[in-house]
Amino acid sequence: MSDDISKSALRAVFTETNSLPGVLSRRQPIMGGHGTISLVGGNPALLDECWALADTCEQLWSRFISDSDISRINWSEGEPVRIAPLTRQLIAAMISGHTLTEGVYDPTLLPDVINAGYSTSTVDPTRSTQLPPSATSPGHLEGIKFSDDHVVVPTGTTLDPGGIAKGFTADLIAEFAIEKGAYGVMAEIGGDIVVQGDAPDGVAWRLGVEDPFDTQAHANIVRLQRGAVATSSQLKRRFGDGDTSTHHLINPATHSSATTEAQTVTVIAASGSRAEVLTKRGFVDKPADYLAWLPSVGGAGLIIFADGRQQVSANWSNYA
Repeated sequence: MSDDISKSALRAVFTETNSLPGVLSRRQPIMGGHGTISLVGGNPALLDECWALADTCEQLWSRFISDSDISRINWSEGEPVRIAPLTRQLIAAMISGHTLTEGVYDPTLLPDVINAGYSTSTVDPTRSTQLPPSATSPGHLEGIKFSDDHVVVPTGTTLDPGGIAKGFTADLIAEFAIEKGAYGVMAEIGGDIVVQGDAPDGVAWRLGVEDPFDTQAHANIVRLQRGAVATSSQLKRRFGDGDTSTHHLINPATHSSATTEAQTVTVIAASGSRAEVLTKRGFVDKPADYLAWLPSVGGAGLIIFADGRQQVSANWSNYA
């Protein structure tokens, strides 16, 4: 309580003097891409701790690390596996996302993802994902059982952390930084962004949505005081050439790459994990139906099509 009072008192000083605490920021490789963590009113030691947490999540959840929690689960063949508390939280978020999207987000489609061509790490070609012969798609997500610090996953069921691991890692970092005394934080992991607390300008965080056809430009700018922005793209994980190329976004009805004119789907939601799973229906549903559905589950959305057109949900303008 005393820390909260102290922070409130300092905020009052910043307001009265029209000054803001300094911003520390660092960008580095993480989870097959890059990430940026920015702290308002933090310190170098806290920034180090935030990046250490990001690394811990990657070591626990990468399917390209043979002794990660996820790899051990995928080879468990129905036997109990001891997992970290963070992994239990991630699996719970997967189950919640599956329910929220009425099954369109399905983390048990890893065999289909591998069949589409995504078996090898994009940053380290010496690492690849191997699955047991029993692996099937879809798996039996409802059959997962937790007991103390163990989990039992049905034989044949495998889990793919995919994008939700990035969004959930950003959630964890943002929460951790605020708990440790930062006034504000922006955690961006592989394009999924979570913000909490005071923005650098003292008003709101200005976040850019990448233009899928020009990675040096922004297709849209949103303003958030708190929440998350996640973008899924069929352009960044493509395999093969021409009209026969595939991508990693799987339609659970066909078990193959989703066929759609949507190139990217961006969602604003309360958390990174929620925003990430909500993007998936944008590659499966009709655009108008999808954008009408999103506000009913706490999301706002932007679809960018192959011809460059943009289509947004009715509530997107709330964040302009």
